[in-house]
Amino acid sequence: MQLGFSFDVSRCSGCMACIVACQDEKDLPEFGPSFRQVTRVEKGSYPNVSMAFISIACLHCGDAPCLLVCPTGAIYKRPQDGIVDVDQDVCIGCHSCVLACPFGAPQFPEGSKMHKCDLCAGRIEYGMEPACVRVCPTRALSYGPMEDLARQKAEKASRVILDPLLKVPGQ
Repeated sequence: MQLGFSFDVSRCSGCMACIVACQDEKDLPEFGPSFRQVTRVEKGSYPNVSMAFISIACLHCGDAPCLLVCPTGAIYKRPQDGIVDVDQDVCIGCHSCVLACPFGAPQFPEGSKMHKCDLCAGRIEYGMEPACVRVCPTRALSYGPMEDLARQKAEKASRVILDPLLKVPGQ
């Protein structure tokens, strides 16, 4: 089983609660690195402007490029849930993972060894949601087995495409 995050851009309000929850859960400094980032994306020009927010953290990739380039094997995938994690005792802080990760997940606070989102593995082991998912007021973030998340996304996409086609004229 491969666990991962799902994000619904249409639901995100940009409140940043996910970042605060991550920093609190992982005891990160208020103005230091965060394992989750929220980016504002603006499109158009006045008066036709739209804005969206994208919340992203480590995606715990199935074929994690950070894992493939780690020269010491410090980055590994947990067999029970597919969470990509790092062994701090083995990491040498070489930054190879930063160059390989297309999502900017690896963090090196104040020159230390690599740290990143671990999907709140400790919380998951006790049957709880990751901290960022738990606090999201709009439920834009979710997590679970990737097969389930993919099926849910496919069902939602099907409804968006099919609903207008199935409407009875005059109703």
